[in-house]
Amino acid sequence: MALSHGRAVWMMVAVTLMWATAGVVTRHLEHARSFEVTFWRSLFTAISLLVILTLWQGRAVLARKLREGGRALWLSGLCWSVMFTAFMVALTLTSTANVLVTMALGPLFTALASRFFIGHRLPARTWGAIFVAGAGIAWMYATKLEQGQALGTFVALCVPLAAACNWTVVQHAGAQGHKIDLVPAVLVGALISAASTLPLAWPLRASAHDIGLLAFLGLVQLAIPCSLSVICARVLKAPEVSLLALLEVIFGIGFAWIGANEVPAPQVLTGGALVIGALVINEFLGWRARLQLA
Repeated sequence: MALSHGRAVWMMVAVTLMWATAGVVTRHLEHARSFEVTFWRSLFTAISLLVILTLWQGRAVLARKLREGGRALWLSGLCWSVMFTAFMVALTLTSTANVLVTMALGPLFTALASRFFIGHRLPARTWGAIFVAGAGIAWMYATKLEQGQALGTFVALCVPLAAACNWTVVQHAGAQGHKIDLVPAVLVGALISAASTLPLAWPLRASAHDIGLLAFLGLVQLAIPCSLSVICARVLKAPEVSLLALLEVIFGIGFAWIGANEVPAPQVLTGGALVIGALVINEFLGWRARLQLA
């Protein structure tokens, strides 16, 4: 698919809108809880991606990529499975705003991982962003600890940590000449997540209403936008993708506020503003520095 830069930007905005529906949809479930929510969403994601990838690349190509992906593909898939599982479990334990703001730490954790595991040097602006964002998260965590509600935020923290591990695996494989196709890796992650959470979710209690909503999440909130984001990443630069992806936080909190009457706590808005502000300034300064060198 050939895209202009402008169309890629708008497609990425649409991707973040789809990603952002998880919180509000989860709030309207009737009986499904915790690991069962994760199981159904991951199962429908896997089914959807099998169909999408078969139509997109062909069954033979998909089978070859899964067969030849090697250990790196399965390690990436394992990271995706942790992200899928932790995200949905966290949504059942704490507010949408807490989960999304915590997830926004992904780029900074990735920067730290690249520093310690790959040896990339971090500019002063990134260290400053890590400090400011860390202060924002610490403020959110401290309040939750006082309220005895920290578990959901700690579970959500597994998402950016797994994302940083995933990036490290992909970069290390690329340095050795083994390029990982991320969409099949997402499929592997969905399959691992569904298989590992089924025993924990049994006996299943989801109603037909719940299964319909979770099928929506599997297809529209995850499978389709993940596929589209890969297309966007071929046109947009990494900082542009990182900045546009932050729209998920804004859209997600807004959807949960409007659609589920989930009003974010003041400390979440304050801590979230520090996290998002640090990320935006860091990416903007990095973008300017690259323009000056070009």
